[in-house]
Amino acid sequence: MGDNGDKGSGDCGEAHRRLGALPGDLQERLDAVRRGPAEAALLLDAVMSVGRGLDLPQVLRRIVEAAVVVADAEYGALGVVGEGTRLTQFLPVGVTGEQCEAIGPLPEGHGILGELICHPEPLRLVELSEHPSSYGFPPNHPPMHSFLGVPVRVRDKVFGNLYLTEKRGGRGFDAEDETVLSTLAVAAGVAIENARLYAETRDRQRWQEANSEIVAALLSGADEAHVLRMIVDHSSRILAADLGVLALPAAVQGKYLRVAQASGLDAGTHRGLVLPRAGSFAGAALDAGEPITSLDVEHDPRITGGPPRWTGLGPAVAVPMVTGERTRGVLLLARVRGRPAFTDAETAPLLVFAGQAALALELTERRESAEQIALLEERDRIARDLHDLAIQRLFATGMTLQSVVRLVEQPQASERLLRAVDDLDETIKIIRSTIFGLRASDSGRVGQGLRARTAATVERAARTLGFQPSLRMGGLIDTDVPTGTAEQVIAVLGEALSNVARHARATAVDISLVVGEGEVNLVVSDNGVGMPGHIGSRSGLDNLARRAGKLGGHMDVGESAQGGTRLSWRVPLRLS
Repeated sequence: MGDNGDKGSGDCGEAHRRLGALPGDLQERLDAVRRGPAEAALLLDAVMSVGRGLDLPQVLRRIVEAAVVVADAEYGALGVVGEGTRLTQFLPVGVTGEQCEAIGPLPEGHGILGELICHPEPLRLVELSEHPSSYGFPPNHPPMHSFLGVPVRVRDKVFGNLYLTEKRGGRGFDAEDETVLSTLAVAAGVAIENARLYAETRDRQRWQEANSEIVAALLSGADEAHVLRMIVDHSSRILAADLGVLALPAAVQGKYLRVAQASGLDAGTHRGLVLPRAGSFAGAALDAGEPITSLDVEHDPRITGGPPRWTGLGPAVAVPMVTGERTRGVLLLARVRGRPAFTDAETAPLLVFAGQAALALELTERRESAEQIALLEERDRIARDLHDLAIQRLFATGMTLQSVVRLVEQPQASERLLRAVDDLDETIKIIRSTIFGLRASDSGRVGQGLRARTAATVERAARTLGFQPSLRMGGLIDTDVPTGTAEQVIAVLGEALSNVARHARATAVDISLVVGEGEVNLVVSDNGVGMPGHIGSRSGLDNLARRAGKLGGHMDVGESAQGGTRLSWRVPLRLS
């Protein structure tokens, strides 16, 4: 007995020590629970366990597991309340992964769960099906009768609700169970707040480190593509996004957005897309001028343009990248379906980061403009030196040689001198041509880039087609494609879209322009009626084929994946 008494005294002292570490309101709730020593110790262990971690997902899981134990329930869950009465996260315990898959989509906050969301007060039921808000369970759902639910508050704001069902032994939940679960809910609120504060502190440090890396990259002379990739990668990593996309306004009257960078899940379906501003999630953020969120981006009604590209994704956020009065682009992040929605606490630093990224882009642009000005000034100096020094000296040398010819008696020597004079004249012509080219570049008389001209051609075709084609571009289109080849690409694209408008009766057209591996590849495919068995006039297609042949390439026409027509026009960047 002495041993038992000593042990009990030790347990009591340990319990008092652990109670002293808890907030006062939580200590009072624990003192009010009228249970035996073993049950009180179990509750205390549960309360202490939910506060051991600082990782929020882990804390939420511990809360549900502890609730199931202390109330002796078979099933438990924690529903996180988002906008309105919708659940943005649902964490079940007691249901296997196979059962969850058979049941289907997780609850969104209707029925009994919605009742607790609308009226955040403890709710205890002996029979679920008898409540007016109950409308049954989905197929393959395990049977549930008794129910107990309590709200979880963080700083007097409802964070979510704790749910328990099926009290073991076939009994119903009693008032003591309600008190116990309400006590655990208070502990859960404290633990959630601590985890949030830790996450905010950790993420604040991560954002600062990300900004420092971007600034360092800019100071080291990194190009825009590298900076954009860093922006997407850092924001995706810090906010645990499955997909990151950065879109910039296209050069066609601001009506389109070009996806400059994409990384993560199915990034290839986004990279290089040119999308209409109206009808895209990124465009909606631009128009709003502030962050926008979606709980289900795959079915978001604001997305009406472009090819399907959001399969399997759910929560999403898009923030405009603003510097001063100018919007430089949009940063978009998405998570797979079933993962938590983006919160205000996550969106606020993301908006700041996007603004700093916009400033980084502006600094990059200004640096590149300064470098371009320096290059043009250097070209002008070279042109002046060539004109004032090289040409004048060559001209004087030629005049001297011509004067010497009259003094040379040997015909062979005289002929060689005359050939040298002709060579000098030809050299002067070459130099003058070079000077003209340098000054033409200085004065800005270069044509619009192939990328912008392609987008403009597609925009004009949309008015004839009656819908907006999807456009994907990739590679060094503006720098690697020769001027003559670029002209042919625009001509072929215009003719191909004209053929679709006249003959295909299509409702969708996909266009791809890719430069890589020493060639330019233009593909136009539609979902129209396809190629007829006989074609009365193939002059248009023959003309396109001849254009490819003259450049050393070829053209193929066949059936598209949508059952319509697919035209592939491929030519090398340089003739061999």
